[in-house]
Amino acid sequence: MLIKRIITASILAPAAISAIFYLSLNSLAALLMVVIAIGAWEWGPLMALNSKLKRSCYVVITSVLIAGFWWAVSPSDLWRNAEQLNSTVNFILWLAVAWWVVSTLFIFSYPDKSSFWTKHYSIRGVFGWLTLIPTWIAFMVIRTNDYSADSYHGAQLLMFLFLMVWGADIGAYFVGKAIGKNKLMPNVSPGKSIEGFLGGVVSACVLVFIAALVLEWTNEQIITVLLVTMLITTVSVIGDLSESMFKRQAGVKDSGTILPGHGGILDRIDSLTATAPVFALCYLYFGW
Repeated sequence: MLIKRIITASILAPAAISAIFYLSLNSLAALLMVVIAIGAWEWGPLMALNSKLKRSCYVVITSVLIAGFWWAVSPSDLWRNAEQLNSTVNFILWLAVAWWVVSTLFIFSYPDKSSFWTKHYSIRGVFGWLTLIPTWIAFMVIRTNDYSADSYHGAQLLMFLFLMVWGADIGAYFVGKAIGKNKLMPNVSPGKSIEGFLGGVVSACVLVFIAALVLEWTNEQIITVLLVTMLITTVSVIGDLSESMFKRQAGVKDSGTILPGHGGILDRIDSLTATAPVFALCYLYFGW
């Protein structure tokens, strides 16, 4: 399993990085829309949509909602200037943050107080939209920041987001395997440990600190980005646990099989769905 994970990651990571740096904004938006559409397909079983027709309808509606937003607010209009977002975009990102706060409450209360959302697939469908659609918007927001002045600036920001999330995933995996004894949220994800979580936070902070030193950032910049890293790595766990909760409720082990060793698209981007909106807002308000 580990070998499959490494092989898949070694192919996906360079492909994702190349797309972020070298695709045009519209091409990147289209590619991300395909990724989100696959995620919507995989969300179907989590809301008890077992027929291909119903799952396809959910994918179509999700894609239409994203396309409608894309038509209303083009990538070049996401920012009013380098330090101010379009008001609609800002609202959606904060709506996403609100959703992840609610999702955190669901995680801590699962399964005792989950009956109101487990009985209605339509509610879980809305949860899917709140998870997936802001992810597409957040990625485009980050990528387009200060685009007119430096077309690669947003791509570099996304690399920092990946460094935080991937660094935390890798650190949590190996530390958890080595010394993980105390379960983090056994009712939701028995395999995760407190030691693994802390190892992930430390791992991500070390990687970001090294990157900051290479870029010769000031002490103030380094402190800011390390605080953001601690927040992002914590939020990434919420994204992971949230998907685990929905899969457990639906009796699903993996969201799909498209990625050998990783499961489905949702299994690979669950942390990013939670962290991307938060990261975008952190950069908007704090910068570094």
